[in-house]
Parts: sequence; C-alpha cells; structure tokens
Amino acid sequence: MPKDVKAAKTLRHDWTRAEAEALYAQPFFDLLFQAQQVHRAHFDANRIQLSRLLSIKTGGCPEDCSYCSQSARNGSELTASKLMEVERVIAEARKARDAGATRYCMGAAWRSPKDRDMAAIEAMIRGVRGLGMETCMTLGMLSFDQTLRLKDAGLDYYNHNVDTSESYYSEVITTRTFADRLETLDHVRTAGIKVCTGGILGMGESELDRVDMLVTLANLPEHPESVPINMLIPMEGTPLAKARPVDPFDFVRVIALARIMMPESHVRLSAGRTGMSDEMQAMCFLAGANSLFMGDTLLTAPNPEEDKDMQLFARLGLQPETVETSRPE
Repeated sequence: MPKDVKAAKTLRHDWTRAEAEALYAQPFFDLLFQAQQVHRAHFDANRIQLSRLLSIKTGGCPEDCSYCSQSARNGSELTASKLMEVERVIAEARKARDAGATRYCMGAAWRSPKDRDMAAIEAMIRGVRGLGMETCMTLGMLSFDQTLRLKDAGLDYYNHNVDTSESYYSEVITTRTFADRLETLDHVRTAGIKVCTGGILGMGESELDRVDMLVTLANLPEHPESVPINMLIPMEGTPLAKARPVDPFDFVRVIALARIMMPESHVRLSAGRTGMSDEMQAMCFLAGANSLFMGDTLLTAPNPEEDKDMQLFARLGLQPETVETSRPE
C-alpha cells in the first residue's frame, strides 16, 4: 500500500502535483480500494450528509463565469430576481428539514453582497439555525468585515468554489482571479467559519487541471470541511452550452483522489447528478463521496427528486447523517 494511504490519519498539506497525479493515474480499482480504506478510517461508510440548496437571489450577476446561466453577460433567458424575503427562506428551510436535510445552503447571484443586504442575510442565518439546521451561504466574494458579520449571525459554512485549476481559471472566468477566490476563503477561515469549496468538471479542462485543483484545496492551511465536486450541466445560452460530457470513470477518479488527499472532508456529489446513473452514483459513494444535495433544483439546474434519492439510499443501505446544532439564544 502506498505510504500516502498508510498515513491517511495524518492530514497532509504538502501534496505535490507528481504525487497526486500518480495516485490518480493508477489502475482504477486500486485507486477505489485505497479511497475506500481512507473513507472507512474517518467516516461511517454507510452514512451520507444531506443538504438542500435554495437560490435566494437569482440572475443578473455581473461576473462572466462561462458555465453560469445567472451571468448577465451570458445569453441565457433567465429572469433576474430580487433578494428573497426572510420569512419565505425560513419556511423553505423548514420543509427541507422535515424532508431529512440537516444543512441549508442559500445562494445569491452576486459578485459580492452589498452592505444594505447584510441585515436580511443575517436574519436568514439566525432563522434557519433556529430550526436546528446547519447553515451555509454562497454570496460571492466577501470583505473581512462582512465575513465577521456572517460569523456573528451564526453562519456554519461558507461556499466559495475555486472551480478549476489556477492555470485554467482565466479560460472560464475573467472578471475575477483565482487569487480573489483564495482571498475570500482566507477571510472565511480566519473568521472561524467552516469552508466549503470545490470545483466543476467538464469545462474543457485537462485531467491535470483537475488534479491541480485538488492539490490547491488539499494544501490550504486547513482542509475544507466540505468539498463539492460538480459535473457541468451545460446551460443554453452560456459559452459552455456545447461542452463535452465528462467520462464517468474520470469523474469517479476525482472523487477518489479528493477522498485520499482530504481524508476528513465531506466530499459532496453536487450538480450533474441528473446525468448520472444509479450505478455511477453508487461508485462515487464507494470512492468516498458522503454528501449530496437533495431537492429537485440546484439554483437554476435540475436535480434528482427526493423520492428517487431515498429509493437509491434504501437499495444501497445508506442512512442520512445526523447533526447536533446549537440554536441561537
């Protein structure tokens, strides 16, 4: 067994591209076997963490992310909306909790939040935590002062994906830099909020770009608590509308590599599950994925219905993970 797997209980932050590439390129079943060993050393292999994602402000974003239908610069016909009312967000969170979700993620299509919106954002966080759920926000780039306000409101997680490798990043987004992404992640970690960051596969990147992305995440001063791995859903009107599909085995390899390099992180199957067979999803779980989004929509993209997920969990013997969340006073 490679020394990297033997030492899986010692978290590493000094991965080299060569080491990660060697793991990724080994025979498929050897990679999965190692990933499953690491997974079982740190998690109950038959438990899965369930989150629900709600778009609290849709469309009209000034960024030019090539994959996103919410960009005002892309040619999609998505209608922009205003920030959702706090009471409606809390009502939707209550439904998600009753359906089995333990974490509620709220996303707004902004480059960064305006200070005038922060009070409503803080009220959403407090309201959702009052339901006994973990809270997650994705609002774009943050100043450190904004990050502290989110922390004071009780935010548990902040999602800010790096999307791809540093070298490929400018091929996908030009209105901000890879360094901008890392700066926000540093603000979040410094403020004491848990980090949720991952990427998207299928944007024309190479296998090495995927490996480099995971090296970046694994070499952060602390590993992200959640690592979402998305499979691109080509959206009409966006520059990536005709992107080639990701090979299923390549996708599973990325899941396995993420599990080995970040042993204590939840690795989440995110966007793209509607294009995955039950067998492919099961292989992802075997490779170390232990979190997913439930509900029929992820922001503006389709997602499997809850009943279909629960049927798959029953066939595989998977049980939802539970959490204990302190409620704000």
